Amino acid sequence: MTGFYRIVGHELRLSVRGGIGSLVALIFFVVTVALFPLGVGPELEVLGRIAPGVVWVAALLAAMLSMERLFQTDYEDGTLELLALSPLPLELVVLAKCLAHWLSTALPLIIISPVLSLLVNMSADGLVMLIAAMFLGTPTLSLIGGVGAALTVGARRGGVLLALLVLPLYIPVLIFGVGAVEGAISGYGSTAPLMILGGLFLGALVLTPFAGAAALRLALE
Repeated sequence: MTGFYRIVGHELRLSVRGGIGSLVALIFFVVTVALFPLGVGPELEVLGRIAPGVVWVAALLAAMLSMERLFQTDYEDGTLELLALSPLPLELVVLAKCLAHWLSTALPLIIISPVLSLLVNMSADGLVMLIAAMFLGTPTLSLIGGVGAALTVGARRGGVLLALLVLPLYIPVLIFGVGAVEGAISGYGSTAPLMILGGLFLGALVLTPFAGAAALRLALE
């Protein structure tokens, strides 16, 4: 596991030094949520009703912004070939990259989401459940996005292709993430949506490293 942690640490250091991808995602998230009260209007009831969907959609799109470069830079400079030849299985390389993406991009979105939720009049119960649902749902977004990034390595206009590949797969996470928050706000309960989010995360954790590694091997042939 030493090689795994080294890759995670290396990616986090690059994110801190460059900071462009994570910063752009954070700014996009803030601006997108802040624009909704201006476009929808100041009616608090309307804002409170659409708040879960607004925050989740903004977070989903923001997390996808930096996904295109997940493997592209390593592919261009030859690092990906060295990683494929190293003793560390390529599946763990994919998993390490996805973990670093979640820590550098999705985790800041989770931290700032309670503040932004106040702009759209989300209740206190909804805020707590939003954080819990995002902690379960955003890792799945990073894992699925990692497979999409591996499939589009070396492709022209990879960002557009990546969006077409992963957005349909993001829909279940979006539905149950919003459902968990709305269940907490309405009092109907959020146990079932949270359990489904957990199941999606476990399924993605098991399957996506193998799918991503297979896509990378295909790209390197």
